[in-house]
Amino acid sequence: MAPYIYGKRNSIHIIDIRETLRGLLRAQKFLSRLIAGGKDILLVGTKRQAREIIRQQAERCAMHYVNERWLGGSLTNFRTIRSRLQRLEELEALVGSPEWETEYSKKMKSTLTRELRKIRRNLEGIRRMTGLPGALVVIDVRKESNAVREARNLKIPTICLIDTDGDPDYASIAIPGNDDAIRAIELIVTKLCDAIEEGKRARPEPLERPEAPEPGFGGDLGRRRARRPASLARSETAAAQRFSDSTPTAATAGTTDAPGAVAAPDRPAASEPESVATPASGSGQAPAGDDETLPAQT
Repeated sequence: MAPYIYGKRNSIHIIDIRETLRGLLRAQKFLSRLIAGGKDILLVGTKRQAREIIRQQAERCAMHYVNERWLGGSLTNFRTIRSRLQRLEELEALVGSPEWETEYSKKMKSTLTRELRKIRRNLEGIRRMTGLPGALVVIDVRKESNAVREARNLKIPTICLIDTDGDPDYASIAIPGNDDAIRAIELIVTKLCDAIEEGKRARPEPLERPEAPEPGFGGDLGRRRARRPASLARSETAAAQRFSDSTPTAATAGTTDAPGAVAAPDRPAASEPESVATPASGSGQAPAGDDETLPAQT
């Protein structure tokens, strides 16, 4: 920590504030770029001075956190941690079900409630974490040595608030400062969470997923299905054209002499054939239907 110490007074090391500011600016720039790329951050601080600050600031920027106890293998054995989170969801569903009051004894309720409280205390901050984080923000490298070691094994960058008794070689980005003072921890974590929120605002908006094409109107399946109707349409068009060429139209029906066709003489449309009745020879009767009577022949 010699490069980060300004001096010594009364056996107390004084940290160079310029190095603290330089490390804080580097960490803010790195976090903004990382969050804008779609990654998540895990905040780790199990010290009594940092627990409440870590929880409040992580919930403010909607990131994951560990503020009670770092479970060994939280990163390197993440599959097992996910199974414990499934157990947490099962217990919460069981407590909220109507069978909780009727089908479980008082001793069983006490056992399950204690298990639920323990899992929730240790894993509440990472229950929404579905994959490994993009970086870790750690308060006190010596206190969180297991978390830093797992992150280094997985090549996950770490941003650490380091006091004069810490080793900056464990941190990817070191922020020298007092990791025992509540106000110093709150100042550093607040600035880092502000950079996280800035990076979230710079994230590109998710694109709307295109609707699945209907059968016959898109994709390879649609093109394959569209070939047959198109060929049928072409054949139907050609057949209709041949039929129209061989059949006379209404305008030329009266003038075109088709083989075997007999042209009918033109007649008035309203005229009807008149029926002429002739009386029989030697008969004195008038035709039926005449109102006038003929004079009798002598």
